[in-house]
Parts: sequence; structure tokens; C-alpha cells
Amino acid sequence: MEFGTSRLFMSSRLTVLFYIILSIEVGIVLALLPWISPLNLSDWGDNFFLLYAARKLGSPMLQRAVSSGWVRGGVTGLGLLNLFLAGWEIAHFKQTVRALDGYPPETNPKIKDVSQSDKADNLSNN
Repeated sequence: MEFGTSRLFMSSRLTVLFYIILSIEVGIVLALLPWISPLNLSDWGDNFFLLYAARKLGSPMLQRAVSSGWVRGGVTGLGLLNLFLAGWEIAHFKQTVRALDGYPPETNPKIKDVSQSDKADNLSNN
């Protein structure tokens, strides 16, 4: 293996690894942040930036909408989706690295390739 190709291979592995780490971090933050207040700062619906945005827009309904259970549940759902994607990437790590390197996906010998199968003769034998 040449130096350039091994460096490309390592780059692909690190890219996938960093994507997995980022997905896990974002997933944990989005899943937990709407429901807990870290370091006793403030509640999800009562933070400085939300109050500032509601005042600037002249819409006090924005604060109530963001602090509702529906929005909290939606944000938590996005966090769980990120955690699921991280788990899927962990399970398919080698396939993703091969795809980033530009190699074709590994073929499964149990699956028959339809494109190269024998063509059926639809004519009768008469």
C-alpha cells in the first residue's frame, strides 16, 4: 500500500469516526437539554436568548410555543434520531469507509445479480 492511499484510507476512517462522535454529542444534548437545566442556569422556555428574540419580534407567543411540551418532544426526537444515526454508522463503519474511499460496495454472494442473469426465452418451442 502506498503512502498516499494509506493516508486517504486513514482520512476516511477519521471522517466517519468524527461524524459518529458529533452525532452522539448532538444527540445527547438535544435529547436531554429540553428537560433538564444544566448548572441551574435556567429553564428551556425561560432563557435569555428566547426572551430577547420574543421581545425583538414582538411575539410573546414565541416563548410559550418553544416552552411547550410539543416542541420539547420534537427536539428530543431529533436527538434520538441523531443517536440512532450514530449507532447505524457504528454498525456499518467499514461500508461507509469503503464508500468514502471510492470502492464499490461488497457484494453478497447470496443475492443473485439480475442484470447478468440468463435472459428468459419467451418464445414457444413449437
